[in-house]
Amino acid sequence: MPLKVSLIGAGRLGRSLATLLEQAGVATEVLGRGGQPSNDSGLVLLTVPDRAIVALATQLETPAPVLHCSGAMDWRALRPRAPIGWFHPLMTFPGPDVHLPSMNDVPIAIGGDPAAKAGALRLAEALGAQPIHVPGDVRLYHCAAVMAGNFSTVLVQAAARCMAEAGVTEADALQWLRPLMQASIDNAVRSPKTALTGPAVRGDLPTIDAHRAALKEAGLTEVIDLYDHLTAHSKSSVSD
Repeated sequence: MPLKVSLIGAGRLGRSLATLLEQAGVATEVLGRGGQPSNDSGLVLLTVPDRAIVALATQLETPAPVLHCSGAMDWRALRPRAPIGWFHPLMTFPGPDVHLPSMNDVPIAIGGDPAAKAGALRLAEALGAQPIHVPGDVRLYHCAAVMAGNFSTVLVQAAARCMAEAGVTEADALQWLRPLMQASIDNAVRSPKTALTGPAVRGDLPTIDAHRAALKEAGLTEVIDLYDHLTAHSKSSVSD
């Protein structure tokens, strides 16, 4: 039987998931926070900010399973409602107007009451994604996602700013840094303990001091703080 999904929350995640699900042949409607799912809706996804999830769940007038899409909230937070569950794609969604990622083999954390979990599994399979189970603290799971996703963006921006101060256009800097960052990520995934290179690993203090001096002269004081913290962490990683 065809499944119809109601997404409540028209932000970047909601609009992106709606587009991806429709492309996968899943009937989808996108509603604002005050909307109620259609009578024929078989599954409801809450794609609103974490602070709005619980209150919104209590206002819904539907017998369909309700799943939230927060990475940091236990699905049981929606009690006493039932059936309830969890559906969290381990992917970044800047919005369908910016970029829609391929969901092939992308991990999607799922959980919940049997009916909700079955619905989450069905959606993951429709997207060609990889359903995963997180048995421990979901806050740590989400912390890892933020570090891997958001913080890598911060590093790209900071590196591009440094290169721009060397007279390179931002567009060129981003393209030139991409192969290096991609290779570093690939190497780290293969072997985190042996992938790290650079002056911190070599104990090359003159180069580190030269970097800090150049950053100071360029007025990139906030980048100095980032550089210092990551250099210290790099050193400790080598000594572990």
